Amino acid sequence: MRNYKVNKTIIKNSSFVGLLLVLSDFHVVSTTSPVLTSLTTRKIPRSTRSKGRRHMVRMAMRGDGIRSLAAALCLIVVATASVASARFIVEKNGILVMSPHSIRGRHEAAIANYGVPDYGGTLTGVVLYPSDAKLANGCTPFGETFKSRSGRPVVLLVDRGGCFFALKTWNAQQAGAAAVLVADSVEEPLLTMDTPEEESPDMAFLANITAPSALISKSFGDALRAAASSSKKDSSSSEEIVVRLDWRESMPHPDARVEYEFWTNSNDECGPRCDEQAAFVSAFRGHAQLLEKAGDALFTPHYITWFCPAQFQGTRQCASQCINKGRYCAPDPEGDLAAGYEGKDVVVENLRQLCVHRVANARNASWVWWDFVADYRVRCSMKERRYSRECAEEVVASLGLPAEMVAECMGDPDADAENEVLRTEQVVQVGHGNRGDVTILPTLVINNVQYRGKLESSAVLKAICAGYKETTAPRVCLTQDMETDECLNNNGGCWRDEKTNITACRDTYRGRVCECPMVSGVQYEGDGYTECKPMGPGRCAVNNGGCWKDTRHGRTFSACAGSESLSGCACPPGFRGDGVTCEDVDECGERLACACPHCSCRNTWGGHHCRCSGDGMVYVEDQDTCVGNSASASSGWLVAALLLSCLVGAGAVGFAFYKYRLRSYMDSEVAAIMSQYMPLESHGGENRPLREEAVEA
Repeated sequence: MRNYKVNKTIIKNSSFVGLLLVLSDFHVVSTTSPVLTSLTTRKIPRSTRSKGRRHMVRMAMRGDGIRSLAAALCLIVVATASVASARFIVEKNGILVMSPHSIRGRHEAAIANYGVPDYGGTLTGVVLYPSDAKLANGCTPFGETFKSRSGRPVVLLVDRGGCFFALKTWNAQQAGAAAVLVADSVEEPLLTMDTPEEESPDMAFLANITAPSALISKSFGDALRAAASSSKKDSSSSEEIVVRLDWRESMPHPDARVEYEFWTNSNDECGPRCDEQAAFVSAFRGHAQLLEKAGDALFTPHYITWFCPAQFQGTRQCASQCINKGRYCAPDPEGDLAAGYEGKDVVVENLRQLCVHRVANARNASWVWWDFVADYRVRCSMKERRYSRECAEEVVASLGLPAEMVAECMGDPDADAENEVLRTEQVVQVGHGNRGDVTILPTLVINNVQYRGKLESSAVLKAICAGYKETTAPRVCLTQDMETDECLNNNGGCWRDEKTNITACRDTYRGRVCECPMVSGVQYEGDGYTECKPMGPGRCAVNNGGCWKDTRHGRTFSACAGSESLSGCACPPGFRGDGVTCEDVDECGERLACACPHCSCRNTWGGHHCRCSGDGMVYVEDQDTCVGNSASASSGWLVAALLLSCLVGAGAVGFAFYKYRLRSYMDSEVAAIMSQYMPLESHGGENRPLREEAVEA
């Protein structure tokens, strides 16, 4: 018979009630607080329902007698009638069978909710199956260390059934397995393997499980089992079963910012799960705050809340475990309504911690939530009887938060009205998009996908790092303890300039990319694998643009400066080549210069020197010819004479023009003066009025 674990929470989604199922195999675990109802539901196998009913009856009989029993039975009847549709999303990774060829192919596996899945990475290993049929389910220690013939990591295949899934993984890990595959025993949709809800002292190994595990389908398990059995029969010639477990796409990575949620609880008396949450908050606080301050991550805390159905609001359970007249509830911390703290104390503190985050976020310091929660668990522990409003307010004050704003956000817990903060929590508890309903504490949601695996600081950081778009992960994700720098091995197969060590290999969290770099403001362009060339202005300042350059005898020549465009290389005059390499041209030997009859040529680096062999001869470079000194002198005197003649002629013309202008000016002035005293016949009667005026005067 297949058995299941039923989670502690009894849940409700809009108009129906159901029991929460999380698969841990083999045992049914107790439920508590049968009157409280949550906002999500889960479908339950028939074999589980009867056991859940019997246990709820037992719990009810411990409480308020007939009334509690009636309430529990009422809920059982409703749950039986409405096995319904709330969503539990099974998170998956891929498995690629690489050999033997007969079973090659891709398959899916359901990631277990324990161990450390390698989010963003892969694991290539060899599948082995226990040779002893009694050990095939992995429920007892194997007594040996598994090793593959090729030395690759071992992926141990075990059968389902007989014990908790987590125990199978622990025994396999102790026997040297790097990962564990559990083959289902029937054909059914994949389910999520979980740890036992109630941990006994002999389950201390749960905290030490690090090997990733996954549940695979029965048909895939049968194929692997058959191939492994065949390999054992003829180990000398048969191929190993090589598989690659792939978690690279298990976590969405759409952009440069990761958004994640942590569903938690302020109660610190819930056993190992509460201890796990406290340890995680304390250890992860530094990483979380750095990511938030840099804007690389957006974090939101959440708290699951229940409510009390109207017909049960007069019961002792609802009065003890709820606020706002039964609207928001939490189970009793000790499971005893007559002792210790009450569930409503937990609800109020959950509300306070939500408001601390809201107030801190409004002050652009959302990361203060991590300080408050970590400090509160230390200073205000239930075990020390310090879990109180007064202690919480002391922590608020110590962190510099305005207590009045926190109190205003919390509202009145005794009011018969909705609380906006807690009502929001009930709404977002229901799954949306790719995210399933949140029904288990603690739950971590990254990029709207529920994290599977151990709630441990480094494991969670790896999962968050897997949520960044390629090449955008922050520096904390690229440290040696987080991932392997694949550019260190053969430069990742990318282009590299050996001279300057400029490389196109860029290490990322998932691997590497070959991408031409930008160096000192100069962008290189190319395919990143075989070629990268600098482009644009300033390119010659970086490794001379990748072009040839040399200095000899105090002279420097460059093929970058000689290029006419903003890209490429061109050898300067006096050199030939492709611009990456240039060699001197022997103009003399190739008769490219000094070819005249009386010329002699001497080659130089980057040029040449010509001279005339005869006495009194001068080399004229523009015409590549030699001329005599006398002819040259005669030509010089002739040019000088012509120049002098031109100057003299220009002076004579200027003088003549000057005299003409001066004489014209003097004549006009004399004529003007004479016209004042005597008529001028040449002007007719124009001056008569002047003359008459003179006579009258």
